[in-house]
Amino acid sequence: MRLRTDIFVSALLRRVFAKGDFAAVEKKGADEAGAVFIRQHFRDGSETLFGPAPQSFFDEEDSGERLFEIRLERKDAEEIRTMLERERKFDNDLWIVELEADDVADIVPLAKERDDRF
Repeated sequence: MRLRTDIFVSALLRRVFAKGDFAAVEKKGADEAGAVFIRQHFRDGSETLFGPAPQSFFDEEDSGERLFEIRLERKDAEEIRTMLERERKFDNDLWIVELEADDVADIVPLAKERDDRF
């Protein structure tokens, strides 16, 4: 069973703050099952967008952990906004979380790091 989205986002924010970095919720979605998108801001003004990993990365034994994939890497803010607007048209219940952190490797679990099938 997957953890409620509002609890997942709350835990994510606490982990970011515990590292001394900054995080904020840009858009709050459905409390129980909203998709989570993460915008990572860098000092040079570029951003990386993480989105939910496709279901093909999950197997029957998964504990309900949320996995992410990089959708856009080190792009300008306008490209990120455009992609998020398209996602919002498709799913209005999504969450958008912004992080100002140089390293999120220990905070944002990536599907490709866990997938040893390829």
